[in-house]
Amino acid sequence: MRKFKLFSFTLLSAVTLPLAAQQALPKLQLAEQITLSGLSSGAYMAGQYHLAFAEQVSGVAMLAGGPVYCAQNSLGLALEHCFNKASSSPDMSAINQYLTAQRTAGKLAPVTALKNDKVWIFHGNKDTTVYPGLAAVLNQQYQQWVDAGNIALITDKAFGHTFPTDNTALGSCDVSEAPFLASCNYDAAGELLKHLLGSINAKTATGNGQLIPFNQHQLAAAAKGTLAETGYLYVPQSCASGESCRLHVSFHGCKQNAASVDQAYVSGSGLNNYADSNNIVVLYPQTTASSINPFNPNACWDWWGYTGAEYATKEGMQLKAIHQLVQALTD
Repeated sequence: MRKFKLFSFTLLSAVTLPLAAQQALPKLQLAEQITLSGLSSGAYMAGQYHLAFAEQVSGVAMLAGGPVYCAQNSLGLALEHCFNKASSSPDMSAINQYLTAQRTAGKLAPVTALKNDKVWIFHGNKDTTVYPGLAAVLNQQYQQWVDAGNIALITDKAFGHTFPTDNTALGSCDVSEAPFLASCNYDAAGELLKHLLGSINAKTATGNGQLIPFNQHQLAAAAKGTLAETGYLYVPQSCASGESCRLHVSFHGCKQNAASVDQAYVSGSGLNNYADSNNIVVLYPQTTASSINPFNPNACWDWWGYTGAEYATKEGMQLKAIHQLVQALTD
């Protein structure tokens, strides 16, 4: 294929809000190569997708996350080493041994597919939800696979557990609460896209594209049972008109899915404003909350194994579902 997107472990389920009616998707002309981004559990998911399907990924941005396979298929290890403890010390030897074995078995992309990719790692140093020191661990992990010059590590911002924006209408940057978007005088969307794509056009002041709710279960058979029925796709007018465009997949964080915060994340990160001026279609896949079987009350992406032991490989239910969505859009 050619190379051409938690955290509170409580028993409280997310508040359910009404979702927009699903619509049919327009026919799009999308490049095969995609980019990824994610916040919190979405950062873990973005890293997992990158390692599994690197042949189709050219760059990944991870905000407020930790190393890929940090939890090692264990909620206990997730809480001990990948969450908010300053003593966090993931067993990187065991983690990388597992990833190497999965790569050898063909369940992850070959390491050669990662070498030239762009990686953007961001972590606010006032984050009390996920220990900021995990960003350095993630950076070290990626330096095994990706040329160091392709990796950007930003850890000098006094931000909380949030997706930082330059939107002054949002809340304080040192607060870590839903919808996990904040006014920080920092344009994370622009910074990450600039690193992943190179030179980009300035963002539009207001979006001129369409945010389309669509049926994830119909587009991807593997989505049923692990993803929400409704996902979102932001399509600029130029892309809807048939121009050649790129696909960016953005993974929400815990308690940041549409059923929890309505369209705050899918409309408010700033990604859509850059999508309009740079011919980028943005896919916002959606998880769903569940109190038992599986235990995922906050609609997190699976980075500790609640969908099964293969969650971080091509055989993982969620990775397989997202890949089917991507293939349906780019084929």
